[in-house]
Amino acid sequence: PTAHPFLPKPVGLKRPIIQQTHLLGAPKEIWEASLSPAFALVDVADLRMELTHNSETLVLWQSLGRLGGSGWQELVVATGRVQGDFWVTISATRNATHRGAVALDDVEFWNCGLPSPRNSCTIYQHHCNNYACVALTELCDREDNCGDASDEDQNPSFLSAVGHKVTDFENGLGEWTNTTGWVITQGSEASVASAVPVRDHSKNSASGSFLLSKADQGTSDILISPEFHPSSTNSCLFTFYYYLHGSEAGSLQLFLQSQNPDLPQTDPIRTRQGELGAAWVRDKVTIYSRHRFRILLKGKTGPGGVVGLDDLILSQHCEQVTKTPEGWGPKGCHCHLQQLTKIDSRTQTDNFCESGHFSCGEFCLPPEQLCDFVPQCAEGLDEQNCGETNFESGSGGWEDTSTGHLQWQRISAQDNSDPRTDAEGNETGPFLSVQRAWGQLMGVAKARTPVLGPSGPDCTLKMAYYLQGHPQGFLALRVVEDDTHKLAWHIQRNSNDTWTWVTVPLGERMRPFQLELLGMVDLNVPGTKGVGVDEITFVNCNPTVITKKDTELSCNFERDSCGWYPEHRTDALWQRASMQGPGYDHTTSQGHFMYLDPTMPPARGKSARLLTALQVPPSHNECLSFWYHLYGPQIGTLRLMLRRVGEADMHLWARTGTHGNRWHQAWATLSHPPDSVAKYHLVFEAQRNGYHGNIAVDDITVRPGPCWAPRRCSFENSACGFSSSGQGAWQRQSNVTGSAIRGPQKKTDMGHSLLGHYMMVDTSPSALPQGQAALLTSEEHSPLAQPGCLTFWYHLSLHNPGTLRVHVEEDKKRQVFSVSAQGGFTWRLGSVDVQPEKAWKVVFEAIGAGVEHTYIAVDDLHLKDGPCPQPGSCDFESDMCSWSHTPWPGLGGYSWDWSSGATPSRYPQPSVDHTLGTETGHFAFFDTSVLGPSGRAAWLRSEPLPPTPMGGSCLRFWYHMGFPEHFYKGELKVLLISSQGLLTLWGTGGYLRHQWLEGYIQVTSTVEFQIVFEATLAGQPVLGPIAIDDIVYQTGQSCEPSMPAPGEISAPGLQPLMIMGAPFILLFLTHRGILKICDNTCDDNQPLGCSDPGVACFWCMAPAEERRLPIQEAERGEQRFIWL
Repeated sequence: PTAHPFLPKPVGLKRPIIQQTHLLGAPKEIWEASLSPAFALVDVADLRMELTHNSETLVLWQSLGRLGGSGWQELVVATGRVQGDFWVTISATRNATHRGAVALDDVEFWNCGLPSPRNSCTIYQHHCNNYACVALTELCDREDNCGDASDEDQNPSFLSAVGHKVTDFENGLGEWTNTTGWVITQGSEASVASAVPVRDHSKNSASGSFLLSKADQGTSDILISPEFHPSSTNSCLFTFYYYLHGSEAGSLQLFLQSQNPDLPQTDPIRTRQGELGAAWVRDKVTIYSRHRFRILLKGKTGPGGVVGLDDLILSQHCEQVTKTPEGWGPKGCHCHLQQLTKIDSRTQTDNFCESGHFSCGEFCLPPEQLCDFVPQCAEGLDEQNCGETNFESGSGGWEDTSTGHLQWQRISAQDNSDPRTDAEGNETGPFLSVQRAWGQLMGVAKARTPVLGPSGPDCTLKMAYYLQGHPQGFLALRVVEDDTHKLAWHIQRNSNDTWTWVTVPLGERMRPFQLELLGMVDLNVPGTKGVGVDEITFVNCNPTVITKKDTELSCNFERDSCGWYPEHRTDALWQRASMQGPGYDHTTSQGHFMYLDPTMPPARGKSARLLTALQVPPSHNECLSFWYHLYGPQIGTLRLMLRRVGEADMHLWARTGTHGNRWHQAWATLSHPPDSVAKYHLVFEAQRNGYHGNIAVDDITVRPGPCWAPRRCSFENSACGFSSSGQGAWQRQSNVTGSAIRGPQKKTDMGHSLLGHYMMVDTSPSALPQGQAALLTSEEHSPLAQPGCLTFWYHLSLHNPGTLRVHVEEDKKRQVFSVSAQGGFTWRLGSVDVQPEKAWKVVFEAIGAGVEHTYIAVDDLHLKDGPCPQPGSCDFESDMCSWSHTPWPGLGGYSWDWSSGATPSRYPQPSVDHTLGTETGHFAFFDTSVLGPSGRAAWLRSEPLPPTPMGGSCLRFWYHMGFPEHFYKGELKVLLISSQGLLTLWGTGGYLRHQWLEGYIQVTSTVEFQIVFEATLAGQPVLGPIAIDDIVYQTGQSCEPSMPAPGEISAPGLQPLMIMGAPFILLFLTHRGILKICDNTCDDNQPLGCSDPGVACFWCMAPAEERRLPIQEAERGEQRFIWL
């Protein structure tokens, strides 16, 4: 559901009334997203989930502007125990200044049923009043495990039987002492925009009370229990509920303070840290102490986060001392609190170090330099407890953040049945293992590292794992970064009772990020042995170290990826591949290349980057050359960028859309400022436009000196080395950027764009006096060994701007093109044949005519091999000629492609072309199976063609349709587009297989126009290509049927159509379903508009059931009319 685009009006989605839920977990899983096609998705919408029960409505979760990104995000919300009927409402409020959207999918309720009744229970279970069975350990834990609250009976006899003592803060702190910071509050006092709980745990209500940390950020709150007798004989069980939400830096620690007469001490026995979500989490601690003791709870808030406590439960074996000895009361224990406030899991402090800084002995490190993979302290103390560990001396910085029945614990192999050794084979060695836990929510076991980063591009994690579940378990490593969780590695199959080694690429990442281990196994099923990890190490993660491999930028990818590394920040990843995607590499046709396939796996992110390590700039410019492959009906964009530290990315090169099923070479000059010391990355960025197509790069070479002038330039990223001289000044600009005169809209293959760039010169008298010239000169091009064709698009303003001339400058300038007619609203294609034998330049010369508010613009230069074809004609042997094949807006983003029968392709295509009749010949083709059932299309468009002479011009072409018999679904049409609209000239469909057919059309137009070949669907998609070859546009000639070669078929031609009023009425009627186009006959309907019985008619009355408007028929003599 979406709201009004300008008003912050909420809309809601309400679930039907639900019966009461069980308290245990009851999580609700929702995949949610905020989408917008135009800009970053931050604060574009507010998403809220509410639970209504009786007269109370609770906010279970609210986005608070945290929505963002174009991928689906998982949300798990605990509803808590709800007695009676309730319903859940999901509401969205759109931001008043952005047109964002919110979508929901895959809504599930987990573990919401009440326990089933049983006739009897085991000796380890309690039989509830409703005959359900619950574990004895779940009695009096403030959770309604029975479903009728009989395990939480509050009558005196029941309480005396179990002897538990509960502090729920409904009537104060009880016998606990608050030293500083903790305050009793209620959910009804919580602000909507804060992370404060909106309900307590005891009542699951906004009216219930709980304890909340209110200390200033960076300081700690400490809650002190009464004094207890030693618990060495019968252990004291302490159960409590805590709330950590809103910040990764928030923490709760539980300390045991013993009254040891020889050495009083305060020992931490439980630490929970990080973002655990908006839920109360249960924990239990068994306390053994040979001396009197107290329990201390220390809360520390992080930025925007809160720490809460509720339902502190002490078992009957926690025997309180009735009279506290002198010096051991709450005031007496303050002598240890100062030391307690200094205890932190990540930092050491010294007298001369600021709070939170790490002491290296002689100097202090700020927190951002801890765990940055760069050792700075002696023996690397600042990089200890950062996740790299063999668990011999502790957890190595991994903190358990589980909230359910499983948790990660450091255990010894001798205390565990399986595995019997650690990863190194030691029978007493420790490792990290998934064990049972006291959390009441559902979910996997989780453990996180401290904040890490930045890391280098070749950073990997290596570890050993053990996984033996029945029937299987789950183990994963994911990266927590920018409030998102990305899976880096996972396994769901057993490790065959052995430790297995795995290497997980992490790549270059900015600080902060964390790593999180996920483990899941059913420990209650016979045959399950457990999950463990050991020997975790980081390899090549120091971003400041540059290895010899990092400097290897020239690479053919045969041995490895040299100094190029895939970025691992999105699901879309570059891979070193062989014999897939393009089907062959460029180096040997059988080797390796870097490859991106957006369907393996389906990537959530739109971009994938291939980058180098930080490079030291040389003292000279360099030329980088490479081969690229952009192929597929729905391909996106490939860019090359230079990224200097602390500066904006410098765009060096870019290509968009399919470029045929072959490799292309490209060049880019790497310009390094003199005396520059700023290190840089080179980055290939591939941006998807769909799931149909692939992108590859191969044979990257870097050499000293600048490159030759580029063979193709769109002016999107730079001026491509062109320089301006003469009287006037050529400028690179767009239609909306700053020049004295507003230029044309950018010419693109997708139409016109206000944001695209081109080169333009103002030819007004004040800028370029009449008869004066402004020159735009390229860099040097390499000599041509064979004829070439230089194409460019030009635009002259509506009023006479003057003359545009094009020169080829070898030893001297030679004019090869000139135009001086007034322009209009259309970009036009210019082409010249060139074959310089020496280094040469191209020069655009604009000569002013002295008319105000005029301009001349050029764009999209392309130097191609071979002579220039005639306008509108193409045999597709070298490329697509002047036919544009990139997506047209509104048609689904699909493209015609260019290939041959001999080129490996993932899409079906003809085995031979028509021109040569061999598998090496080329053609244009489109596979309609990629289209959806909504009937979208792909267009192949000619350049603008001038009005036809009297009598028209002839368009000839050969087409191929290879669809399975009885399953034909595709259609091929020929359209004509001009300033007067769109007209369908020709169309065909039917079962036509493994043969090239000729089509020809007599075209007449009084205005400039374009011809379009449209591939579309007539029904559901089916595998099968539509191909075009040998298009010939013959100006001023009539179409005479050609003699087909053996095995070829010539399709009937169509008569001229004048683009005036009547044909557009016919077009309107056709699109409304009143008329239809027929190839030869009109079935049982009288043909319309047929004055010559010998002429094939193609306008027919559509059947009544296909019409979308009511009509009436009338006759006048021998003529028939239709009435709307």
